[in-house]
Amino acid sequence: MLEKYTASLKALADFAWAHPEPGFREAACSRSQVDFLRAQGFEVTENVADTVTGYMAQWGSGRPVIAILGEFDALYGLQQKADCPEESPEPGMTMGHGCGHHLLGVGAIAGGLLLRDLLTERGLSGTVRIYGCPGEESGSGKAYMARDGWFDDCDAALTWHPANFHMVCRGSSQSCIQCYFRFYGVASHAASAPHLGRSALDACELMSVGVNYLREHMEDSDRVHYAYSNPGGGSPNVVQAFAEVRYLIRSTTNPKCEALYERVKDIARGAALMTGARLEIVFDEGLSNTVPNNALEAVMDGVFREIGVPEYTDEERAYARRFKETFPTEGQLSDMPLTLRDPGAVAENIRRSPLCDVYVETVPSDICEMGSTDVGDVSWVTPTATANLSCYSYGAGAHSWQWVAQGKSSVALKGMLHAGKVIALTGLRLVQHPELLNEARREFERRLAGGRYKSLIPEGVKPHFYD
Repeated sequence: MLEKYTASLKALADFAWAHPEPGFREAACSRSQVDFLRAQGFEVTENVADTVTGYMAQWGSGRPVIAILGEFDALYGLQQKADCPEESPEPGMTMGHGCGHHLLGVGAIAGGLLLRDLLTERGLSGTVRIYGCPGEESGSGKAYMARDGWFDDCDAALTWHPANFHMVCRGSSQSCIQCYFRFYGVASHAASAPHLGRSALDACELMSVGVNYLREHMEDSDRVHYAYSNPGGGSPNVVQAFAEVRYLIRSTTNPKCEALYERVKDIARGAALMTGARLEIVFDEGLSNTVPNNALEAVMDGVFREIGVPEYTDEERAYARRFKETFPTEGQLSDMPLTLRDPGAVAENIRRSPLCDVYVETVPSDICEMGSTDVGDVSWVTPTATANLSCYSYGAGAHSWQWVAQGKSSVALKGMLHAGKVIALTGLRLVQHPELLNEARREFERRLAGGRYKSLIPEGVKPHFYD
């Protein structure tokens, strides 16, 4: 049933690939999707949760309410030419879709369209919602939507992500907080009057030294990353009066992440005290760990097993092989998910094939995979399940030029459309069998154990964009 939409969906994805935009500034991509969904008969609400580019498209009425999550933001520094199997930046561009969000958002739309058509064909009632979620890479649009109640009445949330494997995602992901530490010092001549200066850059560097010592005393699953967003200028003979460093702090749960964040802030305060600089801490984003839902994942797994995986032509396999050869096999084997039922079989598929052509079985798990997603915030509000669809060759993973280069290929298109089918058929099964939703809800409540969702984003912080 998706065939009649294929040309339009491909055009939407290609448009997004050619117009990569940062989080909360995805104006062109958001507009193209909103206009398309309105033309398809969906009622669309824009500027959801003050995100400007975020939207919610709704069709139908009554229960259950099935949420389908999409994304469309890109990444800086990945301006790669399409179909080129060697690193070759596209002239005039500064960004690229190195995480496949141009496919993710359109695949969610495909799922919503197909679910709408299936419900109509069978005379079933229910509400289909497609959420266009901005700023997943930086900003966490879903966290603002969850904080402001946009998923509160949903019975389940379904999503997918472009990947190197065909599989249902299991386990959890890390909670994280990102912020800016801004140090204000006093400028002075570095040779004739250094005693009159107070170096903001020294404060940044002392903070970095302190955090490096902290790493010895963190849990193994904790992570602290940083980047100098403003080193204070290019003149070494001036005591830098301003410097800024951006930190990303991760742990396995929200309380652990908040506790680690407090320790990092204390180190920053100590660096300011040692240098005589003034410190300003500016919160950027916060997102929650993922709450697994084995019951809902089992429904999606059953659908995926039934419909199988896409078939690939000899030409597509040859195309994928050119990209697979750009990355060592050892790296591909070391980057497999932790929740695989049979890692040996997956390793064999990686060795013999340029792309994933089998369904990869995963097992129910509470393992926390390294990395974060704002899907986690949705999972604290309603039962949530995610599928991975292979859209790229084996080899380098997300946030790579190889993914950007393959983003318009027929392999990518097949993965995107297949994701729509997995999502739609999972949604249909939930509508047809309310007991499955009830089981997912019981597990959801058991995992929360009486707790409630609490956003990591401080009250009063609005969606924003920092250059």
